[in-house]
Amino acid sequence: MSTPARRSTRQRSAVSALLDEAQAFLSAQELHARLRARGDSVGLATVYRALQALAEDGDVDVLRTDDGEAVYRRCSTGHHHHLVCRSCGRTVEVEGPQVEAWARRTGAEHGFTQVEHVVEVFGVCAPCSAAAAPPADRPAADEHA
Repeated sequence: MSTPARRSTRQRSAVSALLDEAQAFLSAQELHARLRARGDSVGLATVYRALQALAEDGDVDVLRTDDGEAVYRRCSTGHHHHLVCRSCGRTVEVEGPQVEAWARRTGAEHGFTQVEHVVEVFGVCAPCSAAAAPPADRPAADEHA
């Protein structure tokens, strides 16, 4: 049984277009602010509804930040995981064949079928790590002690 097609609205199209341009996961509030800065008159509740519809249709991925906030990003199709920079939000889609095998094996060991999983890996990307590192010509603070 297929889901009926959703009505396309100017607001939903604006949210979708902005997600097409985004390189990182964005919250509904961030999307709303960017839309308003562009001159789009879209209410925050409308942004939330558009994101919910896009997520339900499988058009965007949703992940929860450390503080529980939902963030959204247009992703490729097919099962994948994300490597997310805690500093700038840069996101890389990664495959995890070992994770897939582990999930199936763990489910089977406990008598589970139709096992699904979500894996998000958080770290700090190379540019953010380099920006946070002290310059090579300046001694670190603890070297003065």
